[in-house]
Amino acid sequence: MTLNNVVQSVIFLAIVVLCAKPLGLYMAYVLEAKPAGLSRWLGSCERWVYRLCRIDPGQEMEWKTYALAMLAFNVLGLVVVYALQRFQHLLPLNPGHLPAVSPHSAFNTAVSFATNTNWQGYAGETTMSYLTQMLGLTVQNFVSAASGVAVLAAMIRGFTRREIGTIGNFWVDLVRTTLHVLLPLSILLSVALVSQGVVQTFKPAQEVELIQPYAGSDGKLITTQVLPRGPAASQVAIKQLGTNGGGFFNVNSAYPLENPTPLSNLLEMLSILLVAVALCYTFGRMVRDTRQGWALLAAMLIIFVPCLYICLHAEQQGNPALAALGIDQSANALQCGGNMEGKEARFGVTNSAIWATATTAASNGSVNSMHDSFMPLGGLMAMWLIQ
Repeated sequence: MTLNNVVQSVIFLAIVVLCAKPLGLYMAYVLEAKPAGLSRWLGSCERWVYRLCRIDPGQEMEWKTYALAMLAFNVLGLVVVYALQRFQHLLPLNPGHLPAVSPHSAFNTAVSFATNTNWQGYAGETTMSYLTQMLGLTVQNFVSAASGVAVLAAMIRGFTRREIGTIGNFWVDLVRTTLHVLLPLSILLSVALVSQGVVQTFKPAQEVELIQPYAGSDGKLITTQVLPRGPAASQVAIKQLGTNGGGFFNVNSAYPLENPTPLSNLLEMLSILLVAVALCYTFGRMVRDTRQGWALLAAMLIIFVPCLYICLHAEQQGNPALAALGIDQSANALQCGGNMEGKEARFGVTNSAIWATATTAASNGSVNSMHDSFMPLGGLMAMWLIQ
């Protein structure tokens, strides 16, 4: 393990932990319907949503009603996402003229995004229209994450309310989490990612000239390449913040237009753990004992940190099969060293290992490297954290 491994990982962990209290406190205020930093500006929008949807924010639910509301809402989302995929060839914002998604794939994707699983059996740029990506998948990234936070809030109220038979209002928790937490964070992150070069456009894929043309298998010279584009930054932001993970493009955040720079990579990695870590403090605040929240976070770190450094060590050691061939895998001024198979040169071993452990620990699923190319011990850490 190198000094670079240690410094970058310590900075990452420090930022995550330092964000836990301020964001966790803010989320506690949001879930307890107390005035928070954005209430002045978002309060009128929140009330408009309640009027439009005929929601009475003062009416609380018992646990059965809360559970049925949550299930009904997410089943409706599943149906909408399925329909969008099946009829996308008839709908606008389809510059690639992509056909309808097959019934099996559409159902798999709809279930996956409704349950915050975001398992993808398709390549986004060749399967989903822009409308399907935005109105279907991105919206589900918001509401599936908000549903999870709402259920957590209901569980906390169940712990703390001894003489009241209600646990809150699902619709209020859903709206407030989306409007006051996920949406502002996603806007900030989207703008930051666009500033780094993450693509956000309605223009179709673009054909560009290659700097170094090459001969194809048939011997013909290939001089151009088609670059997929689309409104990616807005989906990338919430895929990370909501621990969803489903990428706009096929290779997820390993694709340069979805994650172009070391800074965009750092922001996306932090976003994977940001809300999850903050919710530990939210829990402590809502049960009126912040020590409980810190204890939860400490338990998570006790599992996460050793796995991170084992993965870092395994990947930095390099591949013995390549070493036997005389290939230099040492860290020096010209290379980061280590096992670089399946990793992006702009991120190196350290950022690939941090991402791999963070995404599996949070059940996020996004990637900036190919985990099947990790060394056995490094891959084992990712597999173990999935459990």
